[in-house]
Amino acid sequence: MTAVHDFPDRSGSAANRTARVLADRAEGEQYVASVCFKHGPPRLLGVELEFTVHHAGDPARPLDPDVLATALGPHTPRTLRPDSPAIPLPAGAPVSLEPGCQVEISAPPQASLRALHAAVEADLAHLTGLLARRGLELGAAGIDEHRPPRRVLRTPRYAAMERRFAPIGAGGITMMCSTAGLQICVDAGEAHEVAARWAAAHAMGPPLLALFANSRVHAGSDTGFASARWLAVMETEPVRTQSPEPGEDPAREWAHRMMDTPLMVFPRGERPWDAPEGLTFAEWIGGRGAAAVLRRPTAADLDYHLTTMFTPVRPQGYLELRYLDGQPPGEWLPPVALVAALLANKSTVDKVREVCAPAAGRW
Repeated sequence: MTAVHDFPDRSGSAANRTARVLADRAEGEQYVASVCFKHGPPRLLGVELEFTVHHAGDPARPLDPDVLATALGPHTPRTLRPDSPAIPLPAGAPVSLEPGCQVEISAPPQASLRALHAAVEADLAHLTGLLARRGLELGAAGIDEHRPPRRVLRTPRYAAMERRFAPIGAGGITMMCSTAGLQICVDAGEAHEVAARWAAAHAMGPPLLALFANSRVHAGSDTGFASARWLAVMETEPVRTQSPEPGEDPAREWAHRMMDTPLMVFPRGERPWDAPEGLTFAEWIGGRGAAAVLRRPTAADLDYHLTTMFTPVRPQGYLELRYLDGQPPGEWLPPVALVAALLANKSTVDKVREVCAPAAGRW
């Protein structure tokens, strides 16, 4: 598994992927299957932690992005300050920002839970210290308990997403600007193990989501849902957020799905990134419909398309479990340790599927 904040290792250099024009749907599916499900013995464990950010003493005050950038200094992501050096935190985790300026740190994967804990805690301590010096603090729940959603980052991707999701309802803007998740990254496993590990990662989802849910209150109101965060995700765009029952050939099924998923955005430099309505990646490859006026897609375009999925489990060469609410800064370890234990070997994987079967699909 590569560092969780990077793409999985692709075939060839970035320049080659940009130059590699996809000939047909079959080539696109083959590429997706090869980069999203990489085989090997399960060794590494990674985690991505998201937090809402608040002005200490006045958590309902709208976040001032200039104060946040000053606090983060050289760690500020370029989505907020394009001229930032964007250096990682001391233990190696880069900082990124969600559209509402939720902070995310992506820890480099480690070979042991002990090593992962040490690295994450070091970077969390550094981050909280930087924020505290500017009167900022991290939130303690998976959703903003005090403020309504407000997009702070002014990037063409996030602007296009906001426009795309708005007709569907409030789920999209809430997911983008108010939520914070805990994403756990594990190796996919050997070829003969992948289907079982993929199924177990999904099967344990509803019980673990319920067990660690902490996002009932949003913008000062009781939503009535244990995880208003996950409700917002599921109400964003079903084709991007929901998963069918896992099958016996995850790589083939995911590759097929990626071809039939509409483009979410279409990068165009300084022009608006809104994608042609309903255009799937397979149609883009085939030059059908609205795709007739677009350039031919490349492997790099398909890489980008893969980042527009927000399913409970997302394959990125490794498996990224995305369904847990973000935990308070000092409480992220228990769910990570539990997931690591449940996926530790074949016997626990099989037991997970058996025990969690009654709750399967109950997102």
